[in-house]
Amino acid sequence: MSESSTAVRVRPAGYSVVKAGPRGRFLLHRRASVVAAGLVVLLAAVCVAYLCVGESFVAPGEVVKVVLGQPSSAELVVGTLRLPRMTVGLLVGAAFGIAGALIQTVARNPLASPDIIGISQGASALTVGAMTFGITSYAVLPYLSVVGGIAAAALVYVFAWRGGLHATRFVLIGIGFAIALRSVTTLFLTKGDYLVAQQAQIWMTGSLNGRGWSEAAPLAWTLLLLLPAVAWAARAQRTVTMDDDTATALGVRLGRVRLGLVALGVVLASVATGTAGPVDFVALLAPQIARRMTRTAQIPLVSSALLGAVIVVLGDLLARRLFSPTELPVGVLTAAVGAPYLIWLIIRGHRSRSGGTA
Repeated sequence: MSESSTAVRVRPAGYSVVKAGPRGRFLLHRRASVVAAGLVVLLAAVCVAYLCVGESFVAPGEVVKVVLGQPSSAELVVGTLRLPRMTVGLLVGAAFGIAGALIQTVARNPLASPDIIGISQGASALTVGAMTFGITSYAVLPYLSVVGGIAAAALVYVFAWRGGLHATRFVLIGIGFAIALRSVTTLFLTKGDYLVAQQAQIWMTGSLNGRGWSEAAPLAWTLLLLLPAVAWAARAQRTVTMDDDTATALGVRLGRVRLGLVALGVVLASVATGTAGPVDFVALLAPQIARRMTRTAQIPLVSSALLGAVIVVLGDLLARRLFSPTELPVGVLTAAVGAPYLIWLIIRGHRSRSGGTA
């Protein structure tokens, strides 16, 4: 029997075998590929609308000129004000989307989002603490957020570990830490200077206001450096979604794989939080919507990243224009959409456990 016929015979339903060189082959989920392509088109349309719409409307042709680096009368509005802010939104949304997908995969619980289980709150507490002591540079705050997020995640992981990681215990302990860390953040706000406290309050709602290339560049470099780890995570997800006995029988070191996925998710969520503040519910919404769209066994990282970017960029556009001339922080809009979804998830989970229909 030929090699090609063997590959077709063992291929799972819904997948295609893609050749990458003379020896390289990998499986591609057809529906997930179509969904990802559709999301790229949607994201492109949202980005064009973002650059065109504002206090003054800019024609799409002028937007294209600015993006391609050609001379245009809209250089100031598009190139200096809207394009850098949109780039930060793209990167922040993608980072939150991947972070939520990784942590929800390990916890096997849709509620295990970085902003639900205390990771964003840990990043916020240390960042707000630093701001009250006069550290306000956005070149430094993302790295302080990483330290705060990792410390919070480590505490949740240690307290939730009882010879294994139980999903419900992990989420409940995370919620408890999130509440405690909010109190710490409030304490910093009350002890800090009034103007700094005002600045920190705006940052804590999750906002892209005032963000530019100086914030986008460090975030872009961080995500670029983490790309190999994200590629590894996309493969490692398959083993984590197996039951423990099967994965162990296949020689998978589940503890190390789970720790690696959680660590990567924490770093991504913390860096994004340090750049734009805790934009709530993006990490919760994007992976769950992506999973329902692709109908895959594991949460797709690419679609989660694209949906996260769509949510943040579209949310910021609506937050800027719905109540014009007042500009709301994007986190206010994502919270308004995400909170009802969170309530629906909790009710659905309760009905499932009690044997009712979801």
